[in-house]
Amino acid sequence: MSQAQPQGRPEPQSPAPAGVSMRDLLASCAAATAVSTPPRAPEPETRRPVRERPGHRAAGDGRDHREAA
Repeated sequence: MSQAQPQGRPEPQSPAPAGVSMRDLLASCAAATAVSTPPRAPEPETRRPVRERPGHRAAGDGRDHREAA
């Protein structure tokens, strides 16, 4: 005697094999996030007086003075 399945319930099916591995799926998500995220804005630089900036010579600091010939 065979057991009859109830008419309202379909038989459970085994999941279909995925075409993409979990590793590839996670890698694609990480790549999509990296591509779609805009770069961070640069940190605001603290303002310093002009004479303290590198490469700037303040007037009268003695470095640009030339001796008369």
